[in-house]
Amino acid sequence: MSESQNGGTLAEDLRTLVDDTEELLRATSNAAGSAQLKARAEETLADLRARLNSVEDQVRERARDVDSYVRDKPWQAVAIAGGVALLLGLIMGRR
Repeated sequence: MSESQNGGTLAEDLRTLVDDTEELLRATSNAAGSAQLKARAEETLADLRARLNSVEDQVRERARDVDSYVRDKPWQAVAIAGGVALLLGLIMGRR
C-alpha cells in the first residue's frame, strides 16, 4: 500500500514540476533570450507531459489487473507474496 502512495506522490511531484516549468517559461518569455531555446523547451515539456500521462495510464491499468487477480484468487496472491518475501529475505540475508 505504501508503494502505491509513493507512486502517487511521485506522479504528483512530476506533475508539479511540469506545471512549475511551464509557469517559469511563461514568466521568462518577456525576458531577452532566444526564441529557439524557448521553443525547444516547450517542445520538451510537452513531450514530458505526454509521457507522464502515458505512464500514469499504464500504471492505473496494471493496478486494476493486479486488483482483479487478487480478488479472484486471494490465496494464490498470498502465496506469491510470501514466496517473493522469502526470496528477498534470502537475498538480503546473504549481505
